Amino acid sequence: TALRASLAGTWSDHVAAEAGFGRLQAFYLLLQAYFAALLAILIYWATGKEGLRRWGAIALWILFALHTAALLYRMWLHGRPPVTNLYSSGIFVAWGGVALGLILERFWKNGIGAGAAGLCGFLSLLVAHNLGLSGEDNLESIRAVLDSNFWLATHVTIVTLGYSATFVAGILGGLHLVLRAIKADYAAGDSVSRAAYGILAFATLASFVGTMLGGIWADQSWGRFWGWDPKENGAVLIVLWCAVCLHARWGGLVRREGLMQLLVFGNIVTAWSWFGTNLLGVGLHSYGFTESGFFWLYLIFMPSQLAIIALGWLPARNRPPLETA
Repeated sequence: TALRASLAGTWSDHVAAEAGFGRLQAFYLLLQAYFAALLAILIYWATGKEGLRRWGAIALWILFALHTAALLYRMWLHGRPPVTNLYSSGIFVAWGGVALGLILERFWKNGIGAGAAGLCGFLSLLVAHNLGLSGEDNLESIRAVLDSNFWLATHVTIVTLGYSATFVAGILGGLHLVLRAIKADYAAGDSVSRAAYGILAFATLASFVGTMLGGIWADQSWGRFWGWDPKENGAVLIVLWCAVCLHARWGGLVRREGLMQLLVFGNIVTAWSWFGTNLLGVGLHSYGFTESGFFWLYLIFMPSQLAIIALGWLPARNRPPLETA
């Protein structure tokens, strides 16, 4: 009785709240709900029933609100900004991707933004869920190298938001390439291209600012702004690839289909920076290693993106005027 009394109060209430949140499995439930919303959008594309798109978008807004609430509650439990390890980065990438997709759907009511939101939310939370199953503690103690709420809230959050943006741009490119190859009445290519271009510009800004902030943090922590660490190289690769995509479009080196193919390849660049650098097992940023990551990243994800890129060289089902990539 005395022990129970000594434990009663704020600390024990916090532990009980954390245990209850763990039992709820909020992000796993959201994973399933995002998949259901994505199915509604896919059926809309197959049948053309506007009601499915409208209700799918409404469902995604509700899920985004629940995702935000769960993310904020998790931040309160941990006493940290939203991203502290690979597991939490998956949750935040999903949140950022859904937000960007819903903004696009607000302006272009064609299901593409909603589809990108549902797909990014589902896949990113699936990644986070499997990281949790593989032993990545979702509320673990912060690593000493990351023990700075200021830099976690600025550098890490902005870089991770850049991941979300590059993935959404790549998803838009992939959806475009798939739909033009299989859907005879697909006519949203120009609007999707404009949306993807806008997301690409945001991804470039977020990735650049986040990377520069990381350099300042490294200078304060390790006494050097840049050390060619694999994680640092991965971050700058995202910035450079986004710049390549922008300049290729500005310079007329690619047109619509070519830009979409470049954006899909950006998924590979971003995934390598997010996970591939950890799989190398070297460098000051080497944490969050998972043995199964090699199989899913190099043997499943990357080939799937290359296959989608190849669809860009197939003739469109609706036979638009010929374009050169």
